[in-house]
Amino acid sequence: MNDVPAPANLNAGHRERLRERFLQGGPDALPDYELLELLLFRAIPRRDVKSIAKMLLQKFGSFAEVIAAAPARLKEVDYVGDTVIAELKIVEAAALRLSRESMKKKLTLGSFAQVLDYCRSAMAYLETEEFRVLFLDKKNGLLADEVQGRGTVDHTPVYPREIVRRALELNASAVILVHNHPSGDPTPSQADIMMTETIVSVAKPLGVNVHDHLIIGRNGHASFRALKLF
Repeated sequence: MNDVPAPANLNAGHRERLRERFLQGGPDALPDYELLELLLFRAIPRRDVKSIAKMLLQKFGSFAEVIAAAPARLKEVDYVGDTVIAELKIVEAAALRLSRESMKKKLTLGSFAQVLDYCRSAMAYLETEEFRVLFLDKKNGLLADEVQGRGTVDHTPVYPREIVRRALELNASAVILVHNHPSGDPTPSQADIMMTETIVSVAKPLGVNVHDHLIIGRNGHASFRALKLF
């Protein structure tokens, strides 16, 4: 449903009080629905947005899942239209850019938790599979983060030779493979294992090391290296 005109907000002071609490206490001082309210204030200037924030959380489950939700699904919530979606997607883009830039400043393998946080932010709540590759230099610094394929809810086409070709173009010494399981369960499938083995077999003779393959799910993650699947 698109944004619609709304009656004047009868509790204008609520917005100022909420902003003040945020400025004084930071984001941890606010529950998810109030943090969403702050975002909705700009998009819906003349309506009490608390009920809308709570509807979004009820539908999607958490602040992060609301931010990452597909626009078509967001529009299923009353009073959520293009203006609201734009605000939410700006926040999502900003969060991912901050995370990626912070990750670039550190050695990739020396900050595994940060890499994992970034991948979860980018992929954990997607409704279809996405396969991305982190290309690393000789010091394990991040050269590039690129999505190599997008697919359906349970399959993404992956082309090992294209991944290795791109690594050679970037003069990358190593890669970290990452994809998500929209089902939420990060357990590697037999197809995941076979595909990884193929990429390793193509990359190794050309001097490109596969450091890890991470599978990201809503309920956690799996590391091929930790599971000794290499």
